[in-house]
Amino acid sequence: MSYTEPLPAWRLRFYAPLASFRDPFFPGLTRGLPVPPPSTVRGLLAAATGAPYESLAFAMVAWSEGEGVDAETYHPIDAGGANPAVSGRVRAGKGGMTLRMRPFLAEVHLTVWLPGAEGARIARAFRRPVWGLRLGRSQDLVHLQERVEVTLVPATEAVVGSALAPTTGHDVPYAMAHRMAASVSTDRLTSRWADYLWCDSPAGRYPVRGAYEDTSYQREGQALWLLDP
Repeated sequence: MSYTEPLPAWRLRFYAPLASFRDPFFPGLTRGLPVPPPSTVRGLLAAATGAPYESLAFAMVAWSEGEGVDAETYHPIDAGGANPAVSGRVRAGKGGMTLRMRPFLAEVHLTVWLPGAEGARIARAFRRPVWGLRLGRSQDLVHLQERVEVTLVPATEAVVGSALAPTTGHDVPYAMAHRMAASVSTDRLTSRWADYLWCDSPAGRYPVRGAYEDTSYQREGQALWLLDP
């Protein structure tokens, strides 16, 4: 993709009161991610269009205003039938009902930029989504707050902010690298993983590579990177 010409796009701004994004690289634990993985955002886009999958490259900025830990009760179903469920519940004990701590984020803000004609198609779908809009788990409802056309311009220096970036996108010294799912197959058997940079504290202006800039965003001069599936 060329980063030398302005790019028309749609900017969609979302808000979720609560959301939880489990880090799958910690099996048996419930470590949470600080931002939604790109695969989760793709699921949100597909919910709006009703398609099994949406494959366009998009840019995203995300942050939350708080975090916490909740206690959740799990009722795993024994495949051998040794501990059958009654009204959706199983007895406590080994392999049965158990309590786990689940990290969550409070007041989650997500902005997504959808470029080109495909972006316009998906943005139109949010006028009347096919399925309910959720950010991750089925109970984590998300609300669309803004849907506006913008123009992205190529940038060599911009505000990194809370944008999700490829590892080659910038050199902010305190940016953290997170390995997350870029996309998940429709049968949920295959995931493509990628490394991304994200700043826990919003970063100011820095040199950027392979980036665009949205001069009309609330953080003026926001740097953006288009993330492939």
